[in-house]
Amino acid sequence: MSSPNEKRVAVVTGASSGIGRATAIALSAAGWSVALSARREAELEQTADLCQNETIAVPGDVGSESYVKDLFQKTLDAFGRLDLLFNNAGISRPSISIDETSLESFRQVLDVNVIGVFLCTREAFRIFKTQSPPGGRIINNGSISAYTPRLHSAIYTASKHAVLGLTKSTALDGRAHNITCTQIDIGNAATPMTVTHSATVQADGSVKGETRFDVKHVADSIVHIASLPTEVTVLQMNIMATSMPFVGRG
Repeated sequence: MSSPNEKRVAVVTGASSGIGRATAIALSAAGWSVALSARREAELEQTADLCQNETIAVPGDVGSESYVKDLFQKTLDAFGRLDLLFNNAGISRPSISIDETSLESFRQVLDVNVIGVFLCTREAFRIFKTQSPPGGRIINNGSISAYTPRLHSAIYTASKHAVLGLTKSTALDGRAHNITCTQIDIGNAATPMTVTHSATVQADGSVKGETRFDVKHVADSIVHIASLPTEVTVLQMNIMATSMPFVGRG
Protein backbone atom coordinates (compact mmCIF):
# COMPACT_ATOMS: atom_id res chain seq x y z
CA MET A 1 0.00 0.00 0.00
CA SER A 2 1.27 3.47 -0.83
CA SER A 3 2.19 5.84 1.97
CA PRO A 4 -0.35 8.41 3.21
CA ASN A 5 1.47 11.12 1.24
CA GLU A 6 1.23 9.24 -2.06
CA LYS A 7 -1.68 8.76 -4.40
CA ARG A 8 -3.89 5.82 -3.42
CA VAL A 9 -6.00 4.35 -6.20
CA ALA A 10 -9.09 2.12 -5.94
CA VAL A 11 -11.38 0.33 -8.37
CA VAL A 12 -14.96 -0.02 -7.10
CA THR A 13 -17.39 -2.23 -9.02
CA GLY A 14 -21.14 -1.95 -8.70
CA ALA A 15 -20.62 1.73 -7.94
CA SER A 16 -23.87 3.05 -9.40
CA SER A 17 -25.87 2.70 -6.17
CA GLY A 18 -26.05 1.19 -2.70
CA ILE A 19 -22.89 -0.11 -1.04
CA GLY A 20 -20.73 0.59 -4.08
CA ARG A 21 -21.77 4.22 -4.33
CA ALA A 22 -21.44 4.82 -0.58
CA THR A 23 -17.98 3.22 -0.55
CA ALA A 24 -16.74 5.16 -3.56
CA ILE A 25 -17.84 8.43 -1.97
CA ALA A 26 -16.22 7.49 1.36
CA LEU A 27 -12.93 6.46 -0.26
CA SER A 28 -12.86 9.67 -2.27
CA ALA A 29 -13.50 11.73 0.86
CA ALA A 30 -10.55 9.91 2.48
CA GLY A 31 -8.26 11.02 -0.34
CA TRP A 32 -8.43 8.07 -2.72
CA SER A 33 -8.58 8.35 -6.50
CA VAL A 34 -11.36 6.05 -7.66
CA ALA A 35 -12.23 4.22 -10.88
CA LEU A 36 -15.96 3.49 -10.89
CA SER A 37 -17.52 0.49 -12.61
CA ALA A 38 -21.18 -0.43 -13.16
CA ARG A 39 -23.54 -1.19 -16.01
CA ARG A 40 -25.81 1.83 -15.56
CA GLU A 41 -23.90 4.76 -17.08
CA ALA A 42 -26.15 7.61 -15.91
CA GLU A 43 -26.17 6.41 -12.30
CA LEU A 44 -22.42 5.82 -12.44
CA GLU A 45 -21.87 9.42 -13.53
CA GLN A 46 -24.03 10.53 -10.59
CA THR A 47 -21.70 8.67 -8.24
CA ALA A 48 -18.70 10.36 -9.85
CA ASP A 49 -20.32 13.75 -9.30
CA LEU A 50 -20.64 12.95 -5.59
CA CYS A 51 -16.95 12.07 -5.21
CA GLN A 52 -14.56 14.76 -3.97
CA ASN A 53 -11.29 13.46 -5.41
CA GLU A 54 -10.07 12.35 -8.86
CA THR A 55 -12.57 9.92 -10.35
CA ILE A 56 -13.15 8.15 -13.65
CA ALA A 57 -16.33 6.30 -14.64
CA VAL A 58 -15.98 3.22 -16.84
CA PRO A 59 -19.43 1.74 -17.52
CA GLY A 60 -19.71 -1.91 -18.46
CA ASP A 61 -20.39 -5.50 -17.40
CA VAL A 62 -17.87 -7.19 -15.08
CA GLY A 63 -18.90 -10.54 -16.56
CA SER A 64 -17.17 -9.52 -19.81
CA GLU A 65 -13.46 -10.33 -19.97
CA SER A 66 -12.73 -7.62 -22.55
CA TYR A 67 -14.52 -4.99 -20.46
CA VAL A 68 -12.67 -5.92 -17.27
CA LYS A 69 -9.30 -5.70 -19.03
CA ASP A 70 -10.29 -2.28 -20.38
CA LEU A 71 -11.42 -1.13 -16.92
CA PHE A 72 -8.05 -1.85 -15.33
CA GLN A 73 -6.07 -0.47 -18.26
CA LYS A 74 -8.03 2.78 -18.08
CA THR A 75 -7.36 2.90 -14.34
CA LEU A 76 -3.63 2.61 -14.96
CA ASP A 77 -3.77 5.16 -17.77
CA ALA A 78 -5.56 7.65 -15.51
CA PHE A 79 -3.76 7.12 -12.22
CA GLY A 80 -0.58 5.15 -12.88
CA ARG A 81 -1.07 2.44 -10.22
CA LEU A 82 -3.61 0.45 -8.22
CA ASP A 83 -3.85 -0.08 -4.47
CA LEU A 84 -7.35 -1.43 -3.86
CA LEU A 85 -10.05 -3.41 -5.62
CA PHE A 86 -13.50 -3.56 -4.06
CA ASN A 87 -15.38 -6.39 -5.78
CA ASN A 88 -18.85 -5.15 -4.96
CA ALA A 89 -20.88 -5.81 -8.12
CA GLY A 90 -23.52 -8.45 -7.54
CA ILE A 91 -27.06 -9.43 -8.44
CA SER A 92 -29.75 -11.64 -6.98
CA ARG A 93 -33.00 -13.15 -8.19
CA PRO A 94 -36.46 -13.35 -6.62
CA SER A 95 -36.90 -16.12 -4.06
CA ILE A 96 -37.76 -19.38 -5.78
CA SER A 97 -37.50 -23.07 -4.97
CA ILE A 98 -34.48 -24.79 -6.49
CA ASP A 99 -36.67 -27.14 -8.54
CA GLU A 100 -38.22 -24.11 -10.26
CA THR A 101 -34.90 -22.37 -10.90
CA SER A 102 -33.87 -21.95 -14.53
CA LEU A 103 -30.36 -22.57 -15.80
CA GLU A 104 -30.45 -19.14 -17.42
CA SER A 105 -31.04 -17.44 -14.06
CA PHE A 106 -28.29 -19.50 -12.46
CA ARG A 107 -25.80 -18.50 -15.15
CA GLN A 108 -26.79 -14.83 -15.00
CA VAL A 109 -26.04 -14.64 -11.28
CA LEU A 110 -22.78 -16.59 -11.57
CA ASP A 111 -21.62 -14.35 -14.44
CA VAL A 112 -21.71 -11.29 -12.20
CA ASN A 113 -21.20 -12.67 -8.68
CA VAL A 114 -18.46 -15.20 -9.42
CA ILE A 115 -16.99 -14.72 -12.89
CA GLY A 116 -16.96 -10.95 -12.41
CA VAL A 117 -15.12 -11.30 -9.11
CA PHE A 118 -12.64 -13.71 -10.68
CA LEU A 119 -11.93 -11.50 -13.70
CA CYS A 120 -11.44 -8.35 -11.64
CA THR A 121 -9.32 -10.19 -9.09
CA ARG A 122 -7.12 -11.62 -11.83
CA GLU A 123 -6.46 -8.23 -13.41
CA ALA A 124 -5.82 -6.53 -10.07
CA PHE A 125 -3.51 -9.38 -9.00
CA ARG A 126 -1.46 -8.96 -12.18
CA ILE A 127 -1.03 -5.24 -11.55
CA PHE A 128 -0.22 -5.72 -7.87
CA LYS A 129 2.52 -8.25 -8.69
CA THR A 130 4.27 -6.12 -11.28
CA GLN A 131 3.94 -2.53 -10.03
CA SER A 132 6.63 -0.89 -7.89
CA PRO A 133 6.48 -1.38 -5.02
CA PRO A 134 4.48 -4.60 -5.44
CA GLY A 135 1.35 -5.28 -3.43
CA GLY A 136 -2.25 -4.25 -2.95
CA ARG A 137 -5.54 -5.12 -1.32
CA ILE A 138 -8.71 -6.79 -2.58
CA ILE A 139 -12.00 -6.61 -0.68
CA ASN A 140 -14.84 -8.88 -1.79
CA ASN A 141 -18.45 -8.17 -0.95
CA GLY A 142 -19.60 -11.50 0.37
CA SER A 143 -22.83 -12.02 2.27
CA ILE A 144 -24.32 -13.65 5.32
CA SER A 145 -25.43 -16.15 2.66
CA ALA A 146 -21.82 -17.31 2.33
CA TYR A 147 -22.49 -19.19 5.60
CA THR A 148 -26.24 -19.49 6.09
CA PRO A 149 -28.79 -19.36 3.25
CA ARG A 150 -32.19 -17.82 3.20
CA LEU A 151 -35.12 -19.95 2.10
CA HIS A 152 -35.37 -20.29 -1.70
CA SER A 153 -32.03 -18.63 -2.47
CA ALA A 154 -29.94 -21.44 -3.95
CA ILE A 155 -28.43 -19.39 -6.80
CA TYR A 156 -27.34 -16.43 -4.70
CA THR A 157 -26.14 -18.67 -1.85
CA ALA A 158 -24.05 -20.80 -4.19
CA SER A 159 -22.47 -17.70 -5.71
CA LYS A 160 -21.48 -16.27 -2.34
CA HIS A 161 -20.01 -19.58 -1.16
CA ALA A 162 -17.88 -19.44 -4.30
CA VAL A 163 -16.76 -15.91 -3.45
CA LEU A 164 -15.63 -17.15 -0.04
CA GLY A 165 -13.44 -19.75 -1.73
CA LEU A 166 -12.00 -17.13 -4.08
CA THR A 167 -11.29 -14.85 -1.11
CA LYS A 168 -9.31 -17.50 0.76
CA SER A 169 -7.41 -18.63 -2.34
CA THR A 170 -6.56 -15.05 -3.28
CA ALA A 171 -5.30 -14.33 0.23
CA LEU A 172 -3.15 -17.46 0.12
CA ASP A 173 -1.76 -16.91 -3.38
CA GLY A 174 -1.10 -13.26 -2.61
CA ARG A 175 1.12 -13.81 0.43
CA ALA A 176 4.34 -13.93 -1.55
CA HIS A 177 3.51 -10.71 -3.38
CA ASN A 178 2.29 -8.47 -0.54
CA ILE A 179 -1.29 -8.90 -1.78
CA THR A 180 -4.04 -9.25 0.81
CA CYS A 181 -7.69 -10.20 0.42
CA THR A 182 -10.72 -9.61 2.66
CA GLN A 183 -14.34 -10.73 2.51
CA ILE A 184 -16.86 -8.40 4.12
CA ASP A 185 -20.16 -10.11 4.88
CA ILE A 186 -23.02 -7.65 5.20
CA GLY A 187 -26.39 -8.30 6.80
CA ASN A 188 -29.21 -5.96 5.84
CA ALA A 189 -27.51 -2.67 4.99
CA ALA A 190 -30.17 -0.20 3.86
CA THR A 191 -29.82 -0.31 0.07
CA PRO A 192 -32.20 -0.82 -2.85
CA MET A 193 -31.35 -4.55 -2.77
CA THR A 194 -32.72 -4.95 0.77
CA VAL A 195 -35.83 -2.80 0.45
CA THR A 196 -38.00 -5.95 0.42
CA HIS A 197 -36.67 -7.03 3.82
CA SER A 198 -39.59 -5.29 5.50
CA ALA A 199 -41.35 -8.61 4.87
CA THR A 200 -38.87 -11.49 4.69
CA VAL A 201 -39.67 -15.20 4.60
CA GLN A 202 -37.85 -16.93 7.45
CA ALA A 203 -36.55 -20.50 7.56
CA ASP A 204 -39.73 -21.74 9.26
CA GLY A 205 -41.89 -20.18 6.54
CA SER A 206 -43.10 -17.26 8.65
CA VAL A 207 -42.88 -13.73 7.29
CA LYS A 208 -41.20 -11.10 9.44
CA GLY A 209 -39.74 -7.67 8.97
CA GLU A 210 -35.99 -7.38 9.47
CA THR A 211 -34.02 -4.41 10.75
CA ARG A 212 -31.67 -2.66 8.34
CA PHE A 213 -28.78 -0.33 9.14
CA ASP A 214 -27.20 2.72 7.52
CA VAL A 215 -24.96 1.77 4.59
CA LYS A 216 -22.51 4.44 5.80
CA HIS A 217 -21.23 1.97 8.39
CA VAL A 218 -20.28 -0.49 5.65
CA ALA A 219 -18.46 2.21 3.69
CA ASP A 220 -16.61 3.37 6.81
CA SER A 221 -15.54 -0.21 7.55
CA ILE A 222 -14.16 -0.64 4.03
CA VAL A 223 -12.25 2.64 4.26
CA HIS A 224 -10.75 1.44 7.54
CA ILE A 225 -9.64 -1.91 6.12
CA ALA A 226 -8.25 -0.15 3.04
CA SER A 227 -6.21 2.16 5.28
CA LEU A 228 -4.31 -0.72 6.85
CA PRO A 229 -0.84 -1.62 5.56
CA THR A 230 -0.77 -4.71 3.39
CA GLU A 231 1.30 -6.43 6.07
CA VAL A 232 -2.05 -6.75 7.89
CA THR A 233 -4.89 -8.95 6.62
CA VAL A 234 -8.50 -8.83 7.72
CA LEU A 235 -9.55 -12.12 6.16
CA GLN A 236 -13.24 -11.92 7.01
CA MET A 237 -15.49 -9.30 8.57
CA ASN A 238 -19.17 -9.54 9.46
CA ILE A 239 -21.20 -6.34 9.79
CA MET A 240 -24.94 -6.61 10.27
CA ALA A 241 -27.97 -5.16 11.99
CA THR A 242 -27.82 -6.18 15.66
CA SER A 243 -31.31 -7.68 15.63
CA MET A 244 -30.90 -9.55 12.33
CA PRO A 245 -32.00 -13.19 12.66
CA PHE A 246 -28.65 -14.85 11.97
CA VAL A 247 -26.89 -15.77 15.23
CA GLY A 248 -28.44 -18.87 16.73
CA ARG A 249 -31.64 -20.33 15.30
CA GLY A 250 -33.48 -17.15 14.45
